[in-house]
Amino acid sequence: MTPFFTETYGNASSLNSFGIEAKEALEGARETIAKSMNAGTRELIFTGSATEANNLALKGHAFREGKAKCHIAVSTIEHDCVLNSVRWLEQKGCKITYLPVDSYGLLNTAALEKALEAHATLVSVVHGNNEIGTIQHIKEIAGKCHEHNAFFHTDAVQSFGKIPVDVKEMGIDLMTVNAHKLYGPKGVGALYKDAECEIEPLIHGGGHEFGLRSGTENVPGIVGFAKAVELRIAEMKPEAERLTRFRDKIIRGILRLEHTFLNGHPVERLPNNADFRFSYVEGEAVVLGLDSNGVAASSGSACSSAAGEASHVLLALGLKPEEARGSLRLSLGKYNTEEDVDYVLQVLPEVVKRLRAMSPLTH
Repeated sequence: MTPFFTETYGNASSLNSFGIEAKEALEGARETIAKSMNAGTRELIFTGSATEANNLALKGHAFREGKAKCHIAVSTIEHDCVLNSVRWLEQKGCKITYLPVDSYGLLNTAALEKALEAHATLVSVVHGNNEIGTIQHIKEIAGKCHEHNAFFHTDAVQSFGKIPVDVKEMGIDLMTVNAHKLYGPKGVGALYKDAECEIEPLIHGGGHEFGLRSGTENVPGIVGFAKAVELRIAEMKPEAERLTRFRDKIIRGILRLEHTFLNGHPVERLPNNADFRFSYVEGEAVVLGLDSNGVAASSGSACSSAAGEASHVLLALGLKPEEARGSLRLSLGKYNTEEDVDYVLQVLPEVVKRLRAMSPLTH
């Protein structure tokens, strides 16, 4: 990224030599990222974040269809930027259907069929959930959508680069990804849009990004995004195997604690995600207890963990608010070692036991 902050600091839309160099870097990055998901280069639109890409997919579809025809169905365990987008569209007169999930977080296919029979025009289901790690059966869901002439969108921010994602093989029409979940820079995302799927832009201006996202492109960020993708794809398979081994070791160790439960699917989950709930304690207290021991964790979504409310994802699984508030999310990464895993298994049970001893709910 460094040269594009200094020596090659050109505007990719300019016709001078500096701009041409920046444009070549931009399009080279686009090709790298598109190839990694089996997309065409003109099917990838760069945005400022995954939140923006999700807004572009959902609102762009709604604006294209018009509120009289638009009918969007989303799962109840989507990221807040998806749910808040469709709630806004609902206020503007669009029809929105919320699809339930089972106790593992897998989509209720009967509810999906019902929404499709009611002429849903777009279905949005997260690929790998950011809180509980459950991986949806995307190819099957997309296939059902296409049988009813509906488009399919997935938020693949948590899965892209961790497990294989092939937009053509999986039948995906719209897909959101970003850079910082791949160890790339923050502030850059992208929306894959199949050539047959038409949407309206949210930002109007000079017609950048094939007329769908105006604004001077963040060339250093996009170059960093592409490099992160290149590195992640090269190491994806062995890294997924390594993290799955660590994840399962953590799950086995933590579930030995009494009144402790795993959130999400036990097998069909992201390789780096272990999410628990502990009876009689608050998840935030566990996070603070771990932090004082040098372990960084979260309770619920990192984007909304300061909200103080029970996670909408865990409530959608059928948990009571008091159960949902006892959740803890442990996310593993490429810099974690087996020694880290052993340390967590040593520290976490002691933190939980200490908090339960103090809790009036325990008895």
